[in-house]
Amino acid sequence: MSPDIELRLRRLPHGEGLPPPVYATAGAAGLDIVAAETLTLAPGARAAVATGFAVAIPEGYEVQVRPRSGLALKHGITCLNTPGTIDCDYRGEIKVILANLGAAPVDIARGERIAQLVPAPVQRATLVLVDALDDTARGSGGFGSTDR
Repeated sequence: MSPDIELRLRRLPHGEGLPPPVYATAGAAGLDIVAAETLTLAPGARAAVATGFAVAIPEGYEVQVRPRSGLALKHGITCLNTPGTIDCDYRGEIKVILANLGAAPVDIARGERIAQLVPAPVQRATLVLVDALDDTARGSGGFGSTDR
């Protein structure tokens, strides 16, 4: 399968020796990205973890940052602001906001896979200010309002 878009990747000095983001399998939707630093996340702690790469994303696309299911299940590690969005006009280092929702400290090693990057098309909206909205069966029912 050929890629739909081209992401230009720039390795930063502290990313030397690290593998670039890569699809782990032929059917993977996300590119695995690794940590460019070593740290310990205490329970309840969060950190913006360096990856050692910057990326150029074509106009009309974003790259979503998503957690890895293995880290979440085994250690309670997730990405905050999920999915995170890297906009097409951002050229800084990709950093992944990791949080430890588990009960024990978790060591993150340099080179360890910490998140997935998923390219996605962007659809922009035109906002129209109106005096009233159409009625629906749900109406203004909020969180939990559809539980039965």
